[in-house]
Amino acid sequence: MTGSIGKTPDGDKRPICKTGVMTDPDLDDPFRAPRTSTGVLNADFGGETVPMILGYTAVREAARDWSVFSSDAPFRVPIPSEEGVRSVRQLPIESDPPVHTAFRRLLEPVFHRPRSPEYQLRLDQLIGELIEDAAAKAKVEIVRDFALPLQSRALAMLLGMPDEAAEVWISWGTHVFHDGHDSEAKGNILDRYIRGALDSAAASPGEDVFSFLHAARVDERALTTDEKVGIANLVFAGGRDTIINAVSRLIAYFAEHPEDLAAIAPDPARVNLAVEEIVRVISPLTHIGRVCPAPTPVGGGTVGAGERVSLCWASANRDEQVFDAPDEVRLARSPNPHVAFGSGPHTCLGATQARAILRSLVRQLGERTRKIEILSAVRQYEVTPAYRRWVGFEALTVRFTAP
Repeated sequence: MTGSIGKTPDGDKRPICKTGVMTDPDLDDPFRAPRTSTGVLNADFGGETVPMILGYTAVREAARDWSVFSSDAPFRVPIPSEEGVRSVRQLPIESDPPVHTAFRRLLEPVFHRPRSPEYQLRLDQLIGELIEDAAAKAKVEIVRDFALPLQSRALAMLLGMPDEAAEVWISWGTHVFHDGHDSEAKGNILDRYIRGALDSAAASPGEDVFSFLHAARVDERALTTDEKVGIANLVFAGGRDTIINAVSRLIAYFAEHPEDLAAIAPDPARVNLAVEEIVRVISPLTHIGRVCPAPTPVGGGTVGAGERVSLCWASANRDEQVFDAPDEVRLARSPNPHVAFGSGPHTCLGATQARAILRSLVRQLGERTRKIEILSAVRQYEVTPAYRRWVGFEALTVRFTAP
């Protein structure tokens, strides 16, 4: 998560029109004005001024041009940077080709597991059971009692880990670094867990991801300890809060639009389109950092050698030059070339897992609920001196009514 986090009780049920035009001011695009004027927003992150590239075309061009906008920058791809919460380079995200290519190719068989029908059936069962358990209660808090367990248990499936492991991960909260006040301490907990799991896999290999890393080879050599830890660190830290936010926002959307859920849930093709559109609109990850190895012109100024820029996915996904009526939710929008999962060689490895979770969730909500009622909500914001953006919920309490 980028920027500081604020929360505001959502006491009024800010209406959303039947046309799909979202009248909630929290859904306004905070990047529209700078995107349509200069195309860049200079934003302060912890005392560092970072030019945010806002236009769709400019963002995609920068994402492809890793020689000018480099990811070979340990700790500095996330914004704010993460020197204080981890000690290793996250791989493959904090590297450029050809190193990035080799590590991505190594990991693709793991991250493509959700494509298999067997995996999808197991995921449907997991989500169906979570919904049934929630529907049996008078109410459920979605963020920590539904979305967090869903993300962690689905991750255990992906990594070939037992269900008991997911219970440990759930205890870390919605973000392994920033859910709480002591990010450094949380980072140390994750580091110790990963190194302990790697030691156990070396002593007694199994079918889990740590055993996979122990046996893995890149360029005909074994991985170093730091490489294994860096991969695992990204696996656990990357995509955690974004999945949780996407699940929570999706449930809230269909609570407000039950007619949409009833219409699309029985049709897999319509479900797929709807998930892409919801992800485009909410853009769970606002942006990502790149470092310029040499002085680089950006938005009428110059980024110095070694300084950073931001590729703003959230702004690109609302670019009126690409998306007709970008602030409207059009569940049948097609084509929908959004960049919510990134773009270029560093496109999110976890996109297949994220899509599988959200598609299954829509189908299962349609089958296993008759009504979703929001009882209370506390919104979570990404707040910087330059912008304020609604990213998810601090808490979202709902009532599921079974058919």
